[in-house]
Amino acid sequence: MPPGRWTAARRLDRARADAPAGSDGPGAVEMDQSVADCAVYDGGKRRGGRLSVPEARQAARTVQDGFVWLGLVEPSAEQIAAVAAEFELPALAVEDAVKAHQRPKLERYGEVLFVVVKPVRYIDHDEIVDIDEVAVFLGETFVVTVRHGDNDVVSRVRKELDQSPLLELGPSAVLYRLLDIVVDGYGEVAGEIDIDVSDIEVQVFGGDPSDHSERVYKLKREVLQFRSAVLPLAPAVADLAAGTVAGVNPKTADYFRDVHDHVLRVGDQIEGHDDLLTGVLQADLARVAVRQNEVAARQNEDVRKISAWAAIALVPTAVAGIYGMNFDNMPELHTRYGYFVVLGALVLACVGLYVQFRRNDWL
Repeated sequence: MPPGRWTAARRLDRARADAPAGSDGPGAVEMDQSVADCAVYDGGKRRGGRLSVPEARQAARTVQDGFVWLGLVEPSAEQIAAVAAEFELPALAVEDAVKAHQRPKLERYGEVLFVVVKPVRYIDHDEIVDIDEVAVFLGETFVVTVRHGDNDVVSRVRKELDQSPLLELGPSAVLYRLLDIVVDGYGEVAGEIDIDVSDIEVQVFGGDPSDHSERVYKLKREVLQFRSAVLPLAPAVADLAAGTVAGVNPKTADYFRDVHDHVLRVGDQIEGHDDLLTGVLQADLARVAVRQNEVAARQNEDVRKISAWAAIALVPTAVAGIYGMNFDNMPELHTRYGYFVVLGALVLACVGLYVQFRRNDWL
């Protein structure tokens, strides 16, 4: 076991040992700050009001046809230690729930099932996929949810199930509705990303001369982060759909099968977005390269023209420079028709150079 996890396990064991029977346990004073709600569900309905952590554990021991659901919001290690001590949660899973940077997964620790899911939402004006995390501890007569981030998934599930016949399925109903709402959110985010991908396609292939590579790359990065929240969840939901996970009501297998189908569908959409953005990025870079080549070609053409005219101008400049030196003893300086001969030679030379440059497409 890694040193950090060993330390967390020892700290949790001390918390359990220090909590006397019937007491509020360690960290009880601060627990109200992290408990969003806590209630007992019996006979398919919510009973009574909000419970304290010790009351919740007592209810979980005595409930006949139901379970206790305790919801935590971003608890500290000390705060969750009280809950872990009461419900005998596995230390390694508790540490994962506190750190909140886990892959979506499903793990079994003795009698407790530990599930991590990643609710997402799409911030359209920034084109950012915002990813939160919810950890679920599922026991025979209790559910403990640990929420990180600003998502309302857990509260929505609780509101839907408060008077739902699904509660007769026990704690498995909470897990099903939680996964179902999260995966439905995946579908909504995939649809919003699809709109932005289509918009980028129109801009890149519609003749917009701007450079879109930065936007394409940014959206591609968000798609990759979205994929990291969705794809690892598929094997976990597949196990639940198979009805082979201990501690999960077999009657929920059909429900989880529907969720699994939705996860696979969103996974296919994400792969399609990733492939499409890769193609759009390559096309945009190729288009930019073509424009750069066109600019370079025009610059080369301009340089050739300038060079050709400079070469033509060089001939009269050179001759004028020579005969402008004003030496007394210069050949042909006093020739009667020398001036006209030189002018004629200059004209012929310049015309000849012009014709040659035109023939070579320099002018």
